[in-house]
Amino acid sequence: MNATIWSLSAIVAVAAVTFLLGYVGSRKANTTPDFLVARRAIPATRNAAAISGEYLSAASFLSVAGLVLKDGVDALWYPVGFTAGYLALLLFVAAPLRRSGAYTLPDFSEARLGSVHVRHVSTFFVVCIGLLYLVPQLQSAGLTLTTITGLDAWLGGLIVTVIVVINVLGGGMRAITLVQAFQYWGKLFAIAAPTFVLFVVFLASPDRGTQPISDDGVVRFPQAEKVTVAEQPVKVRVDEPLTLRVRGTIDGRDANGPVFWGRGVYELKPGTVMEFTAGSPVPVVEGSPTTNRDWTHPQTGGLSELIGTYSLIFATFLGTMGLPHVLVRFYTNPDGKAARRTALHVLYLLGLFYLFPTVLGVLSRLHLPQLLVTGNTDAAVLMLPEAMVPNLGGQILGAVVAAGAFAAFLSTSSGLVVSVAGVVSTDIMPGKVRDFRWATVFTGLVAIALAFVLPRSNASLTVAMSFALAASTFCPLLVLGIWWRGLTWVGAVCGLVVGGGVVISAQVVSVVSTYTGRWAPAFITQPALITVPLAFATMIVVSKATRRRVPPDVNQILLRLHAPDPLGFIRDRDIARFGTAEEKARLADGKRSGADRTR
Repeated sequence: MNATIWSLSAIVAVAAVTFLLGYVGSRKANTTPDFLVARRAIPATRNAAAISGEYLSAASFLSVAGLVLKDGVDALWYPVGFTAGYLALLLFVAAPLRRSGAYTLPDFSEARLGSVHVRHVSTFFVVCIGLLYLVPQLQSAGLTLTTITGLDAWLGGLIVTVIVVINVLGGGMRAITLVQAFQYWGKLFAIAAPTFVLFVVFLASPDRGTQPISDDGVVRFPQAEKVTVAEQPVKVRVDEPLTLRVRGTIDGRDANGPVFWGRGVYELKPGTVMEFTAGSPVPVVEGSPTTNRDWTHPQTGGLSELIGTYSLIFATFLGTMGLPHVLVRFYTNPDGKAARRTALHVLYLLGLFYLFPTVLGVLSRLHLPQLLVTGNTDAAVLMLPEAMVPNLGGQILGAVVAAGAFAAFLSTSSGLVVSVAGVVSTDIMPGKVRDFRWATVFTGLVAIALAFVLPRSNASLTVAMSFALAASTFCPLLVLGIWWRGLTWVGAVCGLVVGGGVVISAQVVSVVSTYTGRWAPAFITQPALITVPLAFATMIVVSKATRRRVPPDVNQILLRLHAPDPLGFIRDRDIARFGTAEEKARLADGKRSGADRTR
């Protein structure tokens, strides 16, 4: 009970600070450019902290450690890919994108290709990526609240949705920038401080009732454990025979008493309760390593696992440059140089953060093997402090982690809601402040509805599918649009439809597979290895076949994207569309002076 009070108090404190900072940031937000791009006046260092706070989602705070616990060395590609994606963004996209003067991804596509059709298709995929990324944030919020209080999972998602919508309604991008910058440092403290303390505890007594990871055998329970299958059926693999007590359903048959399990795979229905004795081998959810040797060695699953790893690399390395909620933050920089500097700072901040969940994942392997039975490994970070320090200190550390987790949900959800609402309000509605606020409410309602309907999986897996969709749509659009003058709007539309359509189809098949026995192969659950080259090839081939559709002003547009900032070629399209008469006059004067310099 004390642990619950500590954790709830920390979560309430995070919510209160979020409201306060949102209010401070929204006091001067009253125009459309304020809500969309914060008047393009955010300094590079603050913007980098805001991007990092927004980017470090449930997948980073909870699931990276959970995947390390479950999958071992192979899971390290997630933090590596999440961070390295900013290197590609820094090299190829950040500065030219800011110099385009766009305020959303669809606005960039129309400005570059001169077609409203590509803008409409881009709008569709921005909404898809935003909602697909937003759902695991809300589901993970429910998991966090359930883990620390036992309350229903839907309540956590609803709380996050309400807080985010209220903050975004108050001031859009201008309001959430300060919130996200603060929340990065809050999340860093919330993950780093417990990691340092728990690692010191581990060094003080490394063999305290646990099985060394250096042991190549199967994982074993250090003490007697009772494990309950919660929401979804689970298939577990047993590599060493054991006897346990079961109350529930195994392979469709009811059981209530001692059960012997030989080597093989067993399906457990929700509500099944298992009691294991100390020293019993741990049944591991199917698809994960059952021995410590496989856990510490990469690529032990054969060709299928190798394909999945390369698909993950494609998705995370290339998907970052296509995430709408990340790119919209680069529009808030004053110029292209500041955008490039922002991306460089983000690399430092993310690299520092991802050290800590990796350590927590290894410690969880020692102290929380029961999570391997249900596959509910996202809860490892929340449960580990009390598992290693079962006293008041552990409760306080658990409260700090819970506060950091809620900060992760709030900051990422805020950015996603702003990016989706900005596109909906400017591309489907007239684009006024009132329209942005209605779009914010609509986005929140759709996201929470999807969070209730869709099955919950590891947040990193769902987020990786969002990366795959971004890598298969906006990555080729941006790279080719910025660096190849031969791209046409017909080629762009075809590439978006082919790449994005295949990913969405794979996601539908993956969801059906989740409900019907998880039969989908690796290239379905993570299709980026196929879809990214397919999207690039489609855009190039169709553009060459329709080369007459190349915009007549393509040279002028590319000059604007690549010319150094002091030459003054930047055209801020948010001012051209939504600015005041005085701002539009200044923009027109800048355009004339830029034209004079080119003559």
